[in-house]
Amino acid sequence: MASSCLRSSLVAGLSRPHAVRRLSGRRWYPAVAAAALSTSHPRPSFPCVDEHAARESRILKSSSRPSENDPSDSGPEPAYSRPTPAEYKTYKHLHPFDIAYETWGTLSPQRDNAILLHTGLSASSHAASTELNPSEGWWEKFIGPGKALDTNQFFVVCTNVLAGCYGSTGPSSIDPRTGHHYGTNFPVLSVFDMVRAQFSLLDHLGIHRLYASVGCSMGGMQSLAAGWLHPERVGKVVCISGTARTSPGSVAMRFAQRSVLMSDPNWNNGFYYDGLPPHVGMKLARQIATITYRSVRDPSSVTDQTGPRKPRIPLLCADFLIETYLDHQGEQFCLKYDANSLIYISKAMDLFDMTEPALLELGLTPPPPAPSSTSDTTPFVHARASKSHSRSHPPPPNPPPHLPALAAGLRPLAHTPVLVLGVQSDILFPVADALRMTGNGDVRYYELGGVWGHDTFLLDVQGVGGAIRGFLS
Repeated sequence: MASSCLRSSLVAGLSRPHAVRRLSGRRWYPAVAAAALSTSHPRPSFPCVDEHAARESRILKSSSRPSENDPSDSGPEPAYSRPTPAEYKTYKHLHPFDIAYETWGTLSPQRDNAILLHTGLSASSHAASTELNPSEGWWEKFIGPGKALDTNQFFVVCTNVLAGCYGSTGPSSIDPRTGHHYGTNFPVLSVFDMVRAQFSLLDHLGIHRLYASVGCSMGGMQSLAAGWLHPERVGKVVCISGTARTSPGSVAMRFAQRSVLMSDPNWNNGFYYDGLPPHVGMKLARQIATITYRSVRDPSSVTDQTGPRKPRIPLLCADFLIETYLDHQGEQFCLKYDANSLIYISKAMDLFDMTEPALLELGLTPPPPAPSSTSDTTPFVHARASKSHSRSHPPPPNPPPHLPALAAGLRPLAHTPVLVLGVQSDILFPVADALRMTGNGDVRYYELGGVWGHDTFLLDVQGVGGAIRGFLS
C-alpha cells in the first residue's frame, strides 16, 4: 500500500505542468520521465555492464592477449605502442633480475653527459622513438635534438622500473625457482629498491656519475631517491609533479584503486596468469586514477554540459561526457597493464617517505652530502630558509609538523642542485609538498599554471620543457 502511494505521488509530482528541474547542470524533463513510468517497457539494458561480459568473451576467444604492437590511445599518457623484447635492451643482473632500458644520444668519451630518466607508475622505457621502435614515446616532445633533454648534448637512459611489466622483472615474470609466474609471491619493494636496480644498470654501462637525474610523478620520487642514495654520483636532480613524502590524500586514492582491483574475483589473490585477468577491476581502478591525473578544469576531459538538450530519458550508464571519458580511459587501459604491477608499484609510492625517522626505519643510513661546488658553508637549515624561497614563493605560513623531520631526511641533498616543478591544479601531489622538498641553498622552484593538473608534465612542452632546458644548461 505504501509502495503504491509512493508510486502514485511520484507520477503525479512528475506530471505537474512546467515542473522542469535542474539536475547537476543538465535539464531534466519530468514529462518524459512520467511517460516512461506510465507505460510498460522491456527489461532495461545496461551497456556499461554488458561490456564487461563482452570483453571477457573476447579474451576467452583469443589464444593470447591483444597484440603488444597495437598502438593505444589510453590516457593519461599520450598514445604509444607497448614495447616488445625486440624493441628495447635488457640488462640481466646476477641476483637475478632484468631491467629493460632504452637510450637516446651518444655517451661522451668521458662518460659524463648521461641523464637517467625515471618514469611514472605505468610507463615503459619507451620515452621517445628509437631505431628499434619508431613509434611515439610517452615523452616524445621532450627528448631529441634541441629539446628539453637535448640528445645533441646528453645521453639519455630510461628504464622500465623493477616490478613493472614492460621487460623488467615484476610479478608477471617467471620465478626461476618454481617455473611459474611470481604473482603475489613477488616481494614488496620500495622506490629505493627500484633506484638501486637502475644504478646496477649504470654500473653495467660504465656510467659512474650522472649529469642529472630527471623524473616525473613517481619518477620524481625516484629522482630524489637517486640523489639521496648517491649524492656523489648525481650532478643535478629534477623532480616534476613529485613529492618527498606521500600525502594521505594520494594514499587514499591509490588504496581505492587497489581495493576495487583486488575485489575482482578474477584477481585470484594475484595468481591469474593462466586464466582471465581482473579486467573489470583494472578498468575501475583506472577510472579512479584518471580523476587524480587530470584537473576538472581541463577542457580536453571535461566539457560544459549545462546547455539545453533534447528531451530524453537519462541513462544509468555513462551519460555525461565526463563519464564517457572515464569509461574510455578505463576500457583502453584494462588489458594494457599488469594488475599486479599496478598493485606493487602503487604500494611503493604509498610507502615513499623521506623524513628522517622513516628512512631510518627502512634501515637506510643517510650518506654525507656531495662536496659543495661553492665555498658556501652555510648550515643546511639556514640555507633552506634563506635561499630556497622568494617573495613569490614564501615559506608556508603554517608548516606541517613533519617539516623538520623531512628537512633532516633530505640532508644528503644539501649540496645538490635541484629543480622542483609543481602544478597549481595538481590534486595528486599538492604544490605545498613540492615546496617542502626544496631543502638546500641551490634549489629552483617553479609553480606552473594551466588546467591539466598532474598530467602537466606530459603536456606542457613550453613550461616544463623550458624550465628543464634552462636548469640543465
